Amino acid sequence: MPPVSNRHAIEKMNMFEQTFKNIDAVLWKDNGCDTAIDYAAQSSWVLFLKYLDDFEKDRESAASLQEVKYEPILRSEYSWGVWAMPRKGDGKIDHHAALTGNDLIEFVNGKLFPYLSKFKTTAERFDTIQYKIGQIFSSIENKLENGYGLREVLNYVDELRFQKSSEKHELSHFYESRLNDMGNAGRSGGQYYTPRSLIRSIVQVIDPKIGETVYDPAAGSAGFLVEAFHHMRDSGKKLSVKDVRTLQKDTLYGKEKKPLGFIVGTMNMVLHGIEVPNFVRTNTLSENLTDIQEKDRYDVVLANPPFGGDERKEIQQHFPIKSGETAYLFLQHFFKTLRAGGRAGVVIKNTFLSNGDAASLRKELVNTCNLHTVLDLPAKVFTAGVRTVVLFFEKGKPTKNIWYYQLNLDRNLGKTNPLNENDLAEFVELQKTNGDSDNSWTVNIKDVDQTSFDLSVKNPNKDDEVVLREPEEILDEIAQLDSEASEILETIRGLV
Repeated sequence: MPPVSNRHAIEKMNMFEQTFKNIDAVLWKDNGCDTAIDYAAQSSWVLFLKYLDDFEKDRESAASLQEVKYEPILRSEYSWGVWAMPRKGDGKIDHHAALTGNDLIEFVNGKLFPYLSKFKTTAERFDTIQYKIGQIFSSIENKLENGYGLREVLNYVDELRFQKSSEKHELSHFYESRLNDMGNAGRSGGQYYTPRSLIRSIVQVIDPKIGETVYDPAAGSAGFLVEAFHHMRDSGKKLSVKDVRTLQKDTLYGKEKKPLGFIVGTMNMVLHGIEVPNFVRTNTLSENLTDIQEKDRYDVVLANPPFGGDERKEIQQHFPIKSGETAYLFLQHFFKTLRAGGRAGVVIKNTFLSNGDAASLRKELVNTCNLHTVLDLPAKVFTAGVRTVVLFFEKGKPTKNIWYYQLNLDRNLGKTNPLNENDLAEFVELQKTNGDSDNSWTVNIKDVDQTSFDLSVKNPNKDDEVVLREPEEILDEIAQLDSEASEILETIRGLV
């Protein structure tokens, strides 16, 4: 039998797991929610308001100890304990006062969301919880159509607690599981979720330190920022009060274009202990590179930028190297926003290494940055089946040697058999010394064609052979190409 403390943790985690299952069951029945992506978004805004209620209680208690007057963030009628969970004197829910059915939906859509979204314009500063509230509720809408179902969701979420770090840790575990499910939901969900094992390995290689700034301009569910936070917080060094403040307020910065990515990314950071994330909803690529000054630069960039040609022509004009590939525009943004000596770990499609339309971008990369490591990943690391590589580079000095590592696994990856940290352990260890193995080798930049700058992965330790692709992989790629073609056609139709 496990120790009492372990049994308590297991019971707590089982409770969280059951609560999320109950919430999903309710959302599944609602006509306004169709997918795991909807489930994540809709449960997130409710979770955030419950978190905010516990956050207010913590702040009120702190003000009481300091014998100062506490000013609530929300007006009384919009607090969780009034509209969502009104209670009697004995602490039990007052079911007569609790809104439900059409009354609840009308209040949420007609009063609550408009009130909360106004904080975006009334907040005194960008780095406040008030501004964060305004950003979230002006970026998302309530999709729940059944007020009785929403009442059930509120009841379930009210059982969750956010006031202890252990509770946040356990709850964050299940929220991560929801994000994983969202990634497995298909191409649209996968754009927000990068496998945690891959993120952790990238962060280990980059090794951000407290005092450095970390930036993800295409943050999605904020996995890179969360992992960087844990890496610095749990580095083994005892953190001073100043270190903790720096880590909380002046270290992690993210941007996200899509409303879904923004809400789940914010919630993910909050659950992992980042109280007021420096996370904004904006189209990063709309920023003209010529406007970026030294004050706008960062020490570390960690990112998995979206790919696909869906940026408008006027957006492309912001970049010296024009491209219809979104990821190529993001790469130029990375170059510009890194400080001299800054480090980056970036996921990108492996076609970047050889495509003719990326030759000038590869030239820019190796001439202005030290591209010291390329990690070649197998198919199915991402649910869409796209082959990817991770580029590790340092800004400010040209590339001399590139160390390649080809991740060769003895199994096919999939939803039930995902990438894990053990798969990447050899890479992380060998990368420290750029060691050679059957899976790794070094290329001198002088041996690279200076016209095409083809950086393709060509493992000299493997015999040339025809690799037969799995039928499922081929079908997934066909489905993905069909989806991309449909999106392009819809964009064209919208312009006609």
